[in-house]
Amino acid sequence: MIAGIETGGTKVICAVAETSAPGNIIERIRIPTTSPAETLGTVRSFLDRHAARGTLDAVGLAAFGPVIVDSSSPSYGWITSTPKPGWRNTDVPRALGLGDTVPLQVVTDVTGAAIGEQRAGAGAGFRNVAYVTVGTGIGAGFASDGLPFLTRSHPEMGHQLLRRFPGDDFPGICPFHGDCAEGLASGPAVLGRWGRPGELLDASARAEAVPVLAYYLAQLLAAVTYAVAPDRIILGGGVLRIAGLLDAVRSQLSHLVGGALDAHPLTRPDSGYVCSPALGDQAGVQGALFLARDLVETRSPLTAA
Repeated sequence: MIAGIETGGTKVICAVAETSAPGNIIERIRIPTTSPAETLGTVRSFLDRHAARGTLDAVGLAAFGPVIVDSSSPSYGWITSTPKPGWRNTDVPRALGLGDTVPLQVVTDVTGAAIGEQRAGAGAGFRNVAYVTVGTGIGAGFASDGLPFLTRSHPEMGHQLLRRFPGDDFPGICPFHGDCAEGLASGPAVLGRWGRPGELLDASARAEAVPVLAYYLAQLLAAVTYAVAPDRIILGGGVLRIAGLLDAVRSQLSHLVGGALDAHPLTRPDSGYVCSPALGDQAGVQGALFLARDLVETRSPLTAA
């Protein structure tokens, strides 16, 4: 049996599957992200319960970051300089009681989502996929042929600095930069600007919010496109539940890039280059399960490159 864990800023999803069938989840639970001791203690109990029934062959962990993903590091699996209160410098593998007894593969939550969507979702059939999430934070993960694009470290695209929307004087909510992408367009930024979560905005607030958020998110996707040149970008997260936002991002992306990438699919907003996740909020844990299965087959975590 294998286990997959996705830790997010507001929730943790844990799942188990047979090693031979990582796509068929046997049991899945959702846990609120509170303190490390409480949250990871509940995850450990879930793992222990399934390990007691038989062999737990491997665990895949898709964690919010920054997180150490270099398997050669003595701090492998540690969450480091996160703004999440209480979680800075958390030794996740130790808290889960894995030690050296159960093989562990660690990636970021968005990398796990990219892998899950590439192998079994909206990225199927594409060799290079980017997954961008806009929720409690903003992050980007990249998968190439079903594996992490990077294994020594990981990108932090949420801290990308952006041009300001004309007339926008919102200071931003990022504790490090204020008005980076995360500071201007994440879920907490929406709450700070309009006083309620995106999915609860009324028609007037949506009419104001959509152009502003699309302007910032399109800049972020342009940076992803210029730097990594993925075949498809999957855009997810709670903020994308705002009606009309996805289409506005596609149109703004085409406008911003213009002739710089002539004939690129992004110049046609209806091309599908930017799309919604097919696996919903299960993409990260599904990617973690696929990586756990890979780990059983290779018997060692991915080496840093």
